[in-house]
Amino acid sequence: MKKNLKVNATWLILILAMFALLKIAEVTGLMNMYYVQILMGIGVSILMGLGTNLVLGFTGQFTLGQAGFMAIGAYASAILTRQTPTYDAFYLSMLVGVLIAALVAIVFGLPTLRLKGDYLAIATLGMAEIIRKVIENGGDLTNGPAGITNILPYTDWQVVFWIVVIVTILVLNFLRSSIGRQAITIREDEIAAEAMGVNVTKMKVIIFVIGAMISAIAGSIYASYIGVVVPSNFRIMNSIDYLIIAVLGGLGSITGTIIAAFVLGILNMYLQNFAELRMIIYSLALVLVMLFRPEGLLGTKELVLSKFFSKKKEAGK
Repeated sequence: MKKNLKVNATWLILILAMFALLKIAEVTGLMNMYYVQILMGIGVSILMGLGTNLVLGFTGQFTLGQAGFMAIGAYASAILTRQTPTYDAFYLSMLVGVLIAALVAIVFGLPTLRLKGDYLAIATLGMAEIIRKVIENGGDLTNGPAGITNILPYTDWQVVFWIVVIVTILVLNFLRSSIGRQAITIREDEIAAEAMGVNVTKMKVIIFVIGAMISAIAGSIYASYIGVVVPSNFRIMNSIDYLIIAVLGGLGSITGTIIAAFVLGILNMYLQNFAELRMIIYSLALVLVMLFRPEGLLGTKELVLSKFFSKKKEAGK
């Protein structure tokens, strides 16, 4: 119990210290609006990477539909804040987007999550395209292919920072729960998990729904800080971008996802004007990772402070 308190206190201090450093950088002018936009983009990437890694890395479900759920969150915020341009409406729209994404994930997940591998990937890709086409043909509600513009900035980097922290903590605690451990057993051996009494389909749907909800939150933030949402922003390549983050960081590692999102976010900052070169570098990075470290940067490892305190205690004996 005492060790857990120390670990939690240490994490709290580290988080507050990081927040304080970013705040100081903003106040002193070291972090201008351009860097703020990059930081908020990294926050969105972390959330999308978490949603993707939760589905693919922890239950082994190959999904390409996260961009569809992101679109739901983005358009929910864009539509509701257009009608009522207030902060309360924005946070309400985030909740609405999460609930709609969860409902869509259940409707699509129950019949499709019985599929595996490439078949599941194709099914989820089709789901994302259906969502995008529904939005594209939404008439005045979604403004069709032209999308919705002039969305007010209801979020700043501070809001994004704390949303990322809260979502990450919730995901980590979920994975350490009994339900989370059951989900991980599916990734390791689905047949063995089913033989031990795990309801495989139910667990897959639960994880799929949670991943969809996280992606919807990311979509709401994206709409707010970009200020424009159009259907073309949520194509298959967007899902692949976030899939790259999950694979590069390590399938099954929350820490790896966060590190990969930061690395690729900074890389994007220097390759803003070279879109084709960016994809070449992404592809090259993936090839190198698959050749020399197929499990990703961290594999399934996490940054665990409790091990540090255990070693320190053993050294003091």
